[in-house]
Amino acid sequence: MNERTTPQHLRTEASVKAKTLLACGVIAGPLFVVVFLVEGATRAYYDPLRHPVSSLAFGDSGWTQRANFLVTGLLMLAFAIGLRRALRPLEGSTWGPLLVGACAVGLLGAGIFVADPMNGYPPGTPDKRLDYSTHGVLHDLFSAPFFLGLPVACFVFSRWFAVRGMRGWTTYSAVTGVVLVSAFILSNAGFGQAEGLVGVAGLFQRVTLIVGFGWLTLLAVRFLRSPP
Repeated sequence: MNERTTPQHLRTEASVKAKTLLACGVIAGPLFVVVFLVEGATRAYYDPLRHPVSSLAFGDSGWTQRANFLVTGLLMLAFAIGLRRALRPLEGSTWGPLLVGACAVGLLGAGIFVADPMNGYPPGTPDKRLDYSTHGVLHDLFSAPFFLGLPVACFVFSRWFAVRGMRGWTTYSAVTGVVLVSAFILSNAGFGQAEGLVGVAGLFQRVTLIVGFGWLTLLAVRFLRSPP
């Protein structure tokens, strides 16, 4: 059954489902960023410039950030499915949605497994991690698909837009990928206690998250308004 033979009501229903899934991508980024910004600004003894977002999962109110990881991960997973449906008729459009889906799985894993304390938070914690728990290692492993997969997704979509002559999106996606890689390297160096970067490691991680989720949000809006 192709587009010409598919009944109109089925095509309409499929379109509504695809748009609903794409809309999840519009919600995911702003939700995640607002929650961790508010939590980071109101948590006692927590320094947003120094401490990682994952450390907000500690303490009695840590459930808020854990739920933030899980809800955002589910929304991003739905967005990845919607993105795949939108791009399915076009050649060479598989890797982008798969990478976004990998980012979603990474967020879900980060919500299930809590990170180890580091960089002096909670109070009394050494700056450098001395012991690695199982859940802390799993948290780091699940975080990798997000922090590594997202810049690769930017480069994949940059090429996709370039093939179609969309210069604005080509440049924006490529620049975003470069910023994500640079900020991630600097934040990791800071969390690894590199001199001069320890006090701003959290800032560079927030740059990574805000720039990355900003790109994902605008990508969702772009396909929601102007599907291929």
